[in-house]
Amino acid sequence: MKALILVGGFGTRLRPLTLSVPKPLVDFANKPMILHQIEALKSAGVDEVVLAINYQPEVMMNFLVEFEQKLGIKITCSRETEPMGTAGPLALARDKLDDGSGEAFFVLNSDVISEYPLKQMIEFHHNHGGEATIMVTKVDEPSKYGVVVMDETTGAVQRFVEKPQQFVGNKINAGIYLLSPKTLDRIELRPTSIEKEIFPKIAAEQELFAMVLPGFWMDIGQPRDYNTGLRLYLQSLKQHAPARLASGSSIIGNVLVDESAHIGDGCLIGPDVSIGQGCVIESGVRLSRCTIMRGVRVKKHACVAGSIIGWHSTIGQWARIENMTVLGEDVHVRDEVFSNGGVVLPHKEIKSSILKPEIVM
Repeated sequence: MKALILVGGFGTRLRPLTLSVPKPLVDFANKPMILHQIEALKSAGVDEVVLAINYQPEVMMNFLVEFEQKLGIKITCSRETEPMGTAGPLALARDKLDDGSGEAFFVLNSDVISEYPLKQMIEFHHNHGGEATIMVTKVDEPSKYGVVVMDETTGAVQRFVEKPQQFVGNKINAGIYLLSPKTLDRIELRPTSIEKEIFPKIAAEQELFAMVLPGFWMDIGQPRDYNTGLRLYLQSLKQHAPARLASGSSIIGNVLVDESAHIGDGCLIGPDVSIGQGCVIESGVRLSRCTIMRGVRVKKHACVAGSIIGWHSTIGQWARIENMTVLGEDVHVRDEVFSNGGVVLPHKEIKSSILKPEIVM
């Protein structure tokens, strides 16, 4: 079975982290975002993953070679020379996706994090017998999204309504699809939107079905949503794999700590914290609602809340980092400095406080 992951563009919403690596390689819960998806695809029976990419393909492929071997899955690259939207990449990778067997293939957006119930999706797809299945998720404010109007009994998609001002439903496209090879015949080799151009045609022929996603869902393509996604992911771990979470007198709520990280005495960690490989958290540190990426040192009595600390950065003693501060790779914050929503580009030293949200070049 095959899958295509839409790796897409430049990851501008997640800068400064994406100034160091392409967005799918940015760590989320202690491993690259895209690895969460590849592992889920592998466990659902996928043996070949195609990455649709137009930005830094060499970096992506060099990185993924080790995981190809480790997971026992073939990973190939389909390169776009121009942005092809969300459907064009399928036409470009047609030869890789359609091997003549008639078997359906997955398509995933690389920004999406969820519990990936892909085996259930395969079963649902086979049962309805239609051409295509899309995963949908319930939201509280459907007026902000494109809503999928569907038959609640059969899952048949009736229509799509973009940002409805009156309530027509609360299900939105979750960016996970299972398509039969004949869907490829509908797509021309040009920039095309699968959501706006292809799916409405399949729905009009009563061949498109929607499965409601169990569990959580989040598009983690920007910092605030990334942090929300981490909270939901850790909550899911607590339900399904609690042994993977940290425990102890210094831990509050759901916390993920790499086994190679060191945490000093008198710390208070959590809730909703991820601490990466080789991190050093010195004594008396307070961490909450934050990601600490690999190789970071947080010095004594510093406080980090609601923020993302990029690889190999240092937080000085008694420093305070909060309000969705995002530090790029190798940023060094001096002792007693305060950052209130600073966005700091890689390889900088912060010697004075950032009193209001701003970008530090």
